[in-house]
Amino acid sequence: MTRLPLAAALALAIASPAAAQVAGVPLDMEPRQCDRACLETYVERYLAAMAHGGFDESLFARDVRFTENGVELPLGNEGLWATTVSPEGYRLVVPDVVTGQVAALVTVREQASQSATGPQREPEPVGISLRLRINAQGLISEVEQIAARPERPLGPGSAAPSSPFPATGAAVEALGAPWPGYLAAVPEGERHTRAELVEMANAYFEAVERNTGHDYYPFTDDCLRLENGIIAAAPAGHDLADRPSFGAVQTCRGQFETSLIGTVTGVRDRRVVAVDPERGIVFAFAFFDHRPINWTWQLGELFKVEHGQIERIEAIFIRSPYGLCSGWSTYTQCRSEEPQDVR
Repeated sequence: MTRLPLAAALALAIASPAAAQVAGVPLDMEPRQCDRACLETYVERYLAAMAHGGFDESLFARDVRFTENGVELPLGNEGLWATTVSPEGYRLVVPDVVTGQVAALVTVREQASQSATGPQREPEPVGISLRLRINAQGLISEVEQIAARPERPLGPGSAAPSSPFPATGAAVEALGAPWPGYLAAVPEGERHTRAELVEMANAYFEAVERNTGHDYYPFTDDCLRLENGIIAAAPAGHDLADRPSFGAVQTCRGQFETSLIGTVTGVRDRRVVAVDPERGIVFAFAFFDHRPINWTWQLGELFKVEHGQIERIEAIFIRSPYGLCSGWSTYTQCRSEEPQDVR
């Protein structure tokens, strides 16, 4: 297939103030002391601490901030910190050695109760989109996570979930391990710059929001997209069952050219939180609004980029209150559709 040079493709795709903003981000930051392997260990240490349920002063800054599903909570006894019993096996980690942040798609096992005073349920997997910031003292100073829990009726009943899809944690865990290509290093001469990778993530968000069926769609022919552990788009020729309620799985490009026209009315609070040029991966948080039905998806999503096009996409997301903000942006940034390269 014919591929445009990345610079030319982005020029065609994004002629907007948003592009100028990202392109103007200073790129002279020196890498922090914590290297790739160091940052990756913080994910394991964090998940272990959450399962243990105790605040460890050797791991967390005293003024650490913590949000779960966009709500700021005390770290140590709220949200998943109160209910996680053990880490599960899925790990897709994106270290950013320049900013000292690490993002990840992971799973844990949570034990919830049937009601405020009822008995506990059997532990179940939960999918998480996670971001950690490591400060200059080697302590976690920021924790941001989206927890995609299974639907659970109150009380001892076992009502069937309303969604036609499997629970996110179970579906992600069933993948076993991330696609091996995520872990493959891009040859040095073919790596994209940080700014280029940020722009590729934003090009995707622009395509989602402004889709007319005839826009710039930066996908490879073998692009595959996973949403909450389920294949949402796949290369032509894949032998795949229909998605419940949605029909046959289409290609990444085919969906944009046909079935996703006008679906998302706004993509806001676009925050790129981890960039890994060595592996060609960029991780972002965002909100997808559907104004006619007052519906918002809150998501963490990553993109694998090679030769100026997106090869893989993977996301864990939840439905949030319409118009929710992340808890990490100003109100103006929350309502904005311009990208932020979070440093």
